[in-house]
Amino acid sequence: MIESHFQEWLALLIRWGHMIAGIAWIGASFYFNWLENQLERRTGEDIAGDLWAVHGGGFYYLQKYAVAPPDMPRHLHWFKWEAYATWISGLALLIVVYYWDARSFMLNPSVADISEALAITIGLASLALSWTWYDLLCRSPLARSPLAFSAAMLAWFGLLAFVLGGLLSGRAAYIHVGAAIGTIMVANVFRVIIPAQKELVSALEQNRAPDPGPGQNALQRSRHNNYLTLPVLFIMISSHYPMTYGHPQAWLVLVVISVAGVLVRHYFNIRHQAGRSWAWLLAGLLLLAVMAWWSRPQAVAGADSVGPRVSTASAWRIVNARCVACHAREPSNAGFSSAPQGIELDSVDMLRVHAERVYTAVVITRTMPLGNLTNMTEQERTQLANWFEGFQAGHTREPGADD
Repeated sequence: MIESHFQEWLALLIRWGHMIAGIAWIGASFYFNWLENQLERRTGEDIAGDLWAVHGGGFYYLQKYAVAPPDMPRHLHWFKWEAYATWISGLALLIVVYYWDARSFMLNPSVADISEALAITIGLASLALSWTWYDLLCRSPLARSPLAFSAAMLAWFGLLAFVLGGLLSGRAAYIHVGAAIGTIMVANVFRVIIPAQKELVSALEQNRAPDPGPGQNALQRSRHNNYLTLPVLFIMISSHYPMTYGHPQAWLVLVVISVAGVLVRHYFNIRHQAGRSWAWLLAGLLLLAVMAWWSRPQAVAGADSVGPRVSTASAWRIVNARCVACHAREPSNAGFSSAPQGIELDSVDMLRVHAERVYTAVVITRTMPLGNLTNMTEQERTQLANWFEGFQAGHTREPGADD
């Protein structure tokens, strides 16, 4: 109990730091990409563009050089530690939340019978392979075609989500796709963007003409990072929404929502330009609407809305045996010091309060019990489905009634 208490506090503090660093990094990315798109362009000059802005009660004037200024400025601000802090804290959070209790959060015995060590190895390998594939694509002729490049990256992440979904739990599959995207983004900063900026600074200090090539590559990678932000932000919050990672085609749900995020991001990048930029926003929102309809809960095989009812007493006996170890005021599962998401099920009354959430998690998305640690059977899931059908219709017998 004490260990789980401190584990939750550790996860809380790391998650908080991860969010702070992520907001700083993504905020800077959004701002500089917006700035790049809003510059008043110049041609035939050392200045590539400039911009007037008003904020916080004052005016600002910004200039972007075509390559570099004639002299090294006394104070030069770098934007890199936000990215590094986000990735480091994200990896720490992955370890504390998922790898520390891999049996609960990484494994899904119904899809693959693998060890905790193998699941962790698969997760870490997905990060390295994703960066390798992405970097090779960026260095290939395919990078000169944004459409072809985007299709290749979409195919990779779709394949990754599909493969991980067949080996790990739904939550773990999603979070590792997100971690893979985050790894690509921070590797872009560490291996391409910052080295290009250091080359510009070095050339200026040595009084030699800078090579514009690295800067152009850095700008391309920065734009890639900008488009990847909304998908990775969705994945960060997806663990709260089991109808996504718990869907039978969870990989497809992830792909479609991510594409919608990219389309929405593109709208914000070009909305001040001429043309019908709103069409990109409309397309993204339409994809989300289609996915919300397509992923709606379906009738559960075996559940009979007109057949024999299951009493609330019988349903609670199943929940008490399979769920209350975690979902109680004082959990007996050593991995929890309090009920996950505050859902306590250690009484019949609390089962009634959380009836729909129990039904969704146990029957529809099948994401509970975690890793099926308590060995809930298919018959028990069907009984809970039949109980909820009657409960929802007001036909369920009260505790103490004969089954």
